[in-house]
Amino acid sequence: MNHSRFNLVIAALLFAVIVFASGCSKSNKSGSDTAASAELTHEELVAAAQAEGKVVVYSVTSRIANAAEAFERRYGIRVEHSNLNDGALVQKVSTEVGARIAGADFVISQDSGRVYGQLLATNYLVNYVPPSLKNIIPAQYQNPLVFQFNNKVFIFNSEKTQTPVISNVWETTEPQWRGLIQFKAPNIEGVNMNFLTMLTSPEWSERLAVAYQNHYGRPITLTTPNAGFEWIKHFFDNGLVLGNSDTAMSENIGIKGQPQTTMGLFVYSKSRFEASKNLALMPMTEIEPFSGFMYPIFIHLTANASHPNAAKLFIEFLLNAEGFEPWARDVGAYSSNPTIAVNEGDHPIAFWESRLVSEDPQFIFENRAQVEEFVNNIAFRK
Repeated sequence: MNHSRFNLVIAALLFAVIVFASGCSKSNKSGSDTAASAELTHEELVAAAQAEGKVVVYSVTSRIANAAEAFERRYGIRVEHSNLNDGALVQKVSTEVGARIAGADFVISQDSGRVYGQLLATNYLVNYVPPSLKNIIPAQYQNPLVFQFNNKVFIFNSEKTQTPVISNVWETTEPQWRGLIQFKAPNIEGVNMNFLTMLTSPEWSERLAVAYQNHYGRPITLTTPNAGFEWIKHFFDNGLVLGNSDTAMSENIGIKGQPQTTMGLFVYSKSRFEASKNLALMPMTEIEPFSGFMYPIFIHLTANASHPNAAKLFIEFLLNAEGFEPWARDVGAYSSNPTIAVNEGDHPIAFWESRLVSEDPQFIFENRAQVEEFVNNIAFRK
């Protein structure tokens, strides 16, 4: 082979290697990178979405049906929506995206530990922040992108008194409250188990230890790994009534004519039933070290979305006031978009953040199994 021909062969081989490497790089890009590179102007996005003609969404909140109607009216794009509980949604998305089966174009999900470990870490979901909202939604809510926050708060029957009935969570473990407190079974809804898991974190177990000393005037004596586990143990051992529905619990707690005052830890939004169902419900917001917990509901593209532009347009719509309207009607739902005002009579996210236990998805994913085993041994050992 002469020298010039040899150089041509080497050049061709180098070109092939570069092309191959480039192709591998593109195919191995995360969904987030792909979403970012496909950025369109709003007008271009609307045109592309309308050309796709429809969008499919799985959601943990049933109010997606009302938002879908509004989206269809505005853009003429058909919406197929399914309302699933958190566990079913995670399983369905894992199965479909993992097998590259066409399903949802985007999902509205909760249970941050499972979403983090089973859907985000596996790249089954794609983090997409609409360009128009990147400078509006606070950075800490953008990755993973939060659609809204919900909260669960200690609420008591206020028929006999309007004064908060406890000021420290350790009071819920005392004899006077035995059998009078309700809590949704944590094996039914992931966010309740996430809350319990967070209590065992270094931050919250320390806060619970301080709260114990403040209340009883002595350091806590541990029979478990830390003060978080200790509070969980005594909370459940105090005749805790486990419910299967926040709505049912709100009615059980709020019904008038009860011989003893009762309380529960359930969704704050249920306090809206006080007038419509003639209930006596009063939330407590100043309990040491927490008055309840707050959890995120995420919104993400799926990695194999068949209608990605329609999904992006719908995500943008939901993160603006018109799209969020079905949730904004009541207290207890807070958009990650701070320009959307909270319901009249409610408090902003900043108020709740200092009073409620928040979720750390990674800590929950890495520690929940241990807490689940601990809780199951307490709650279902009989």
